[in-house]
Amino acid sequence: MSDSEPELHNLPARPGAVVRAVREQRGWTLAEVSERTGLSVSTLSKVENDKMSLTYDKLSRISKGLAIDIGQLFAAGSAPNGTAPARSLGFSGRRSVSRTGEGSVIDTPNYGHVYPATELLNKQMVPIFGQPKARTLGEFGELLRHSGEEFSVVLEGAVMFHTELYAPVLLQAGDSVYFDSSMGHAYLRVGDGPCRVLTVCSDGSSLAAAGYPPTMVEPQIVRAPVPKEMAAPATAKSPPRPKTRKR
Repeated sequence: MSDSEPELHNLPARPGAVVRAVREQRGWTLAEVSERTGLSVSTLSKVENDKMSLTYDKLSRISKGLAIDIGQLFAAGSAPNGTAPARSLGFSGRRSVSRTGEGSVIDTPNYGHVYPATELLNKQMVPIFGQPKARTLGEFGELLRHSGEEFSVVLEGAVMFHTELYAPVLLQAGDSVYFDSSMGHAYLRVGDGPCRVLTVCSDGSSLAAAGYPPTMVEPQIVRAPVPKEMAAPATAKSPPRPKTRKR
């Protein structure tokens, strides 16, 4: 690598240090943060002391409970790689370039996660490169759920995708799924080879602010008119039955 070429960043994220700093800055106790996030005091204590890795659903709950952007939880794990143009354009013009394998790393029993573009705050989407580990629901444990919607595409290998409402479905390389992520879900690896999934999560409040309708609203179906030459011929109506008088 030449001196002019920047070194790639692939550092372990330490959201616990950020949680502690925010909590102490605001004078909150662990019990108060527990009430705000819905996570137990013991869980938060483990997080602050780097004794527990967080899945996306817990990261989302913590960021909302602390009223901070989820990207701020990765502040200690990544460095900015560019700034937006200084001139006024009427839009942000921001961007983030992530090289292969670059990002903030969070390793959990069920997933190995790499979060790219963590230096950008207030994102409408959260991209995650994941490596599923568990092979059975018994090994995985409780299904994960979080607000918003989620899109995932299998980059390598195969996964069995489980939800609480649908039958499991096998997803192989190139297959994708889009779903309401408030529904319990899990990605289980299949086979012995490498397994990688790209997931993009959106936050429910961000979607609502953007004017998107609720995910569970039944869509209005509009059908195109059928050309006359393709329309089925009308069938002759059978003559009405004669009325019978009651005796």
